[in-house]
Amino acid sequence: MTTNAFPVPTQTARSEALFARARAVTPGGVNSPVRAFRSVGGTPRFMAHADGAYLTDADGTQYVDYIGSWGPMILGHNHPGVREAILQALAGGTSFGAPGEREVQLAELVTRLTGTERVRFVNSGTEATMSALRLARGATGRKFIVKFRGNYHGHADGLLVEAGSGLLTNADHLGGSAPSSAGVPEEYARLTLVSEYNDPAALDALMAARGHEVAAVIFEPVVGNAGVLIPTPDFVAALHRVKASGALLIADEVMTGFRLSLRGATGLLGLQPDLICWGKIIGGGLPVGAYGGRADVMDFVSPQGPVYQAGTLSGNPLAMAAGLATLQALEADPGLYARLDAYTAALAGGLRETAREAGVAISLNHIGSMLTAFFQDAPDGSVRTYTDAARSDTAAFARWFQGLLARGVYWAPSQFESIFVSGAHGDAELGLTLDAAQAAFAEVGGA
Repeated sequence: MTTNAFPVPTQTARSEALFARARAVTPGGVNSPVRAFRSVGGTPRFMAHADGAYLTDADGTQYVDYIGSWGPMILGHNHPGVREAILQALAGGTSFGAPGEREVQLAELVTRLTGTERVRFVNSGTEATMSALRLARGATGRKFIVKFRGNYHGHADGLLVEAGSGLLTNADHLGGSAPSSAGVPEEYARLTLVSEYNDPAALDALMAARGHEVAAVIFEPVVGNAGVLIPTPDFVAALHRVKASGALLIADEVMTGFRLSLRGATGLLGLQPDLICWGKIIGGGLPVGAYGGRADVMDFVSPQGPVYQAGTLSGNPLAMAAGLATLQALEADPGLYARLDAYTAALAGGLRETAREAGVAISLNHIGSMLTAFFQDAPDGSVRTYTDAARSDTAAFARWFQGLLARGVYWAPSQFESIFVSGAHGDAELGLTLDAAQAAFAEVGGA
């Protein structure tokens, strides 16, 4: 059965027309690739309004939203406190190109909540990771970095690489990598060594062979862009061992920062990185990024030190206001994370049961308010690596996605993404979602 056989909302003409116009002026008709629905088929929905746990598209169809702008909307869309903070900031101007009090206030709040000593604001997660790696190279005097398969750190050239096979079987190619995008010179890729996430032996072997050349090891504490992958205790221990070689440990918390706890995944999992990168939630839905950590490392950043990094709109007053309002709301509601956990666990339980009833094999990974249903026959929690995730049945996922969409549930349009639950999701949304999932699983099972 193809996705075209599924029912669709009766009105999609406006989205179809907008997509046609967009394709004439924008590559692929979208400004970020996954939005094009290439892996699931059909026409992407062009959204016109967002409120609470819901999105409304250009044709007036309402959806229970599980993307949350890919993570920032932990309080729900159009949160009154965040909206009011933005409006107050807007009355004073949209950008200064000079320091402002809000960026000091947000830096004080971020450092206090996370236990870091210094923070520098930028405008995107890509800027944050790119800048953190330049800082690591400047602070250590080394050229090489290590990343993990399936970990996404933005689209800077040195991070768009993948691993070769046989990391442990051929020492001559240990950590080998190649560009995963056209336009990335092989010379850049050769400076990025790649290991397997959740494989402590592979990381230990790589660092034993080349650790003296490595400026930094960058990782997602919880992976979101290969589907949700959760680190094992042995892997966490191996991450900390990289410091013995003099390399810096960089936690990319652009997705997980303030999402899994007030101290992010690093606090939840007991991680002790030298540097942390943030984004998404710290801007309350406005463009933002940041990197921070120990003072002795961060003081290498200009104008304090020799590592140059700058940005015209960094510390933008609107983004700082939205971030402040969001983090203050999270701190003021200590029970929110427990409610998010409970909702996500109930969602996972419902998906597990409805899939079983339909005879559809899925393997669920979830932590906090992040969840992925991998369409494969494996025990829950056993999908731990990029290689494990890649075994999923993407065609079955695409059929299920279309079944949800047709019933008013907006799931991440890729098998290899996390969904995000917000504080605006409640019993009504859970019921609607599980009813839609049950019907969609039945269609997949009958295909």
